[in-house]
Amino acid sequence: MMGFGGFGLLGGLGMGLGWLIWIVIIGLVIWAVVAFSGNGGSRQSESPIEILKRRYARGEISKAEFELSKQDLS
Repeated sequence: MMGFGGFGLLGGLGMGLGWLIWIVIIGLVIWAVVAFSGNGGSRQSESPIEILKRRYARGEISKAEFELSKQDLS
């Protein structure tokens, strides 16, 4: 027996899954365009000192590197 509408249970599930896959693909494309469009928001307007402070806060550079770079930028 074919089930509801001639698709059967698995046929209907497959169609729903197909729509879900297309929605995910379209969402990923939109996310990629926004993420890589070059409009990074506030980080583009950060000063070099702010970037240096953020890197020090993250632990990317040591205190000595921070102080030396801060003197170079001043």
